[in-house]
Amino acid sequence: MSSLSSPDTPGPLGLAGQAEADAAARRLASAAAHTAAVKRRERLAQWHLLFIAVVVLGPLVIYPLVRLVMLSLTDAHGLSGHAYATFFSNPETRGVIGTTLGILFASASLASLLGVALASLLFFKPFPGARMVTRFLELFVAFPSFLVAFTLIFLYGSQGSVSIGLQRLFNLQTPPLDFLFGIGGVILAEVVFYTPFVVRPTLASFALLDQRLIEAARSLGANGAMVAFKVILPLAWPGIAAGTILCFLLTLNEFGILLVLGSAHLITLPVAIYSAATVDLDLPTAAAGAVVMLLMSLSLYALYRRVNSRKVKGAGHGR
Repeated sequence: MSSLSSPDTPGPLGLAGQAEADAAARRLASAAAHTAAVKRRERLAQWHLLFIAVVVLGPLVIYPLVRLVMLSLTDAHGLSGHAYATFFSNPETRGVIGTTLGILFASASLASLLGVALASLLFFKPFPGARMVTRFLELFVAFPSFLVAFTLIFLYGSQGSVSIGLQRLFNLQTPPLDFLFGIGGVILAEVVFYTPFVVRPTLASFALLDQRLIEAARSLGANGAMVAFKVILPLAWPGIAAGTILCFLLTLNEFGILLVLGSAHLITLPVAIYSAATVDLDLPTAAAGAVVMLLMSLSLYALYRRVNSRKVKGAGHGR
């Protein structure tokens, strides 16, 4: 009697097992191919990073910074801290650092407060033309800082249009406005120039707020001040803090406004470094001052990155 099935012919269960094995093999092959592709992309990214570091960052950033540090740490006899000793032992250094920090905190604090207030007005109390003002503030950050200084001179200088107009209006013998070339003019110019740098990140933080929380607080009877300080500020503070720290960082490194409006008695750290390098021709001392200023800037930048990463994480959790 002939058999209904041959030993060499797989049954239904054998066919199903073979199909599963083939599918598993294909999945393994696909996973292996994907892993190999990921490794190739990682290697390619590493080569790109190495190329950028060697060809672009090397001659433009890394080498100058290394040379700057080495110049501040060496003299004719080799490694030495003489440049730093000269820089910090100079009796004028304390006054220079004090002037720098005073202008920094005055300008950046006022610019931050004004930026947050202006962003709050543009976002929560929009008025006709508010969008145009926002676009202008975005464009304003592309202007060079010394242009703001010259604009203030043309307007509020002793021979500026506003000053001459007031003189003629009130029949004065001398122009009434004479404050630009000094600490008052520098602070005014820096506040005007750096306020938009606070407005933009603050507006971005306000845009991420959950409006339902604000409406709920208002429905429970909270007034404007309570909503602002109990709801909006705790939620938007990472963006506000990031914009404020950025403002401090940029104000610390400001040079154009100081060069135009600073007087002979208003010497800040950037001006002192510039003077040591170009007037006194004391490059090691100038390099030491530049390294000190670089460390201050990097500290602010590290703080900015930390706060900004918290803002990004908070936005991700909010979504």
